[in-house]
Amino acid sequence: MMAQTVQLAFRIAFVWTAGILLAVAVRAILPDQLGFTFAGKQSSLFVPFSRVGFWTCILAAVTVTILVVFRAMLGDIGIRSAN
Repeated sequence: MMAQTVQLAFRIAFVWTAGILLAVAVRAILPDQLGFTFAGKQSSLFVPFSRVGFWTCILAAVTVTILVVFRAMLGDIGIRSAN
């Protein structure tokens, strides 16, 4: 059981490291002058592509972490995956 916990911790750490590195790279590469503009009645909101890419990478890391932890919890209560 301890080996599975350590393996789970390494998987989560790897996903977060990859997600953060990818997010930082996206933020560094994409220019701040390009992005989406959402027009409203009184003002408009400009969201640069660099921020969209950054938060997408962070959201992906959070999602994978939740899925890995959920799978581990199911394994703890006795439900096994097909593979």
